Amino acid sequence: MIIATTYWNGEIFQHFGHTQQFKLYEIEDNKVVSSRVIDNGGAGHEALTVYLKNLGVSKLICGGVGGGAIMALGRMGIETYPGNSGDSDKAVEAFLAGNLSSSTDPTCGHHDGGHSCQGGCHH
Repeated sequence: MIIATTYWNGEIFQHFGHTQQFKLYEIEDNKVVSSRVIDNGGAGHEALTVYLKNLGVSKLICGGVGGGAIMALGRMGIETYPGNSGDSDKAVEAFLAGNLSSSTDPTCGHHDGGHSCQGGCHH
């Protein structure tokens, strides 16, 4: 399994569609066997969903993310864990321990006309 986090300077970046990097974690037997930081492939918003799918990502841990992106990720078979912040490695540890919940609820509403970001969207 490959888990991705939106990433910047060791932490979960707070806006999925604007992330410049992801950290990918390869998981075997519920343990991280390798990780690497990659750029976003020059994509933004929904194009990122195809990029992540092509990398083999099945889970995404992120901060703020809009409803359209969550739906697009779901269509790609990527389960979303939004509303997270802080250290990327610790978030993956929390996921592996069963302490993160997936959600289809957006945590960044500005794409729908409002602008109510939970988890601290940075614009």
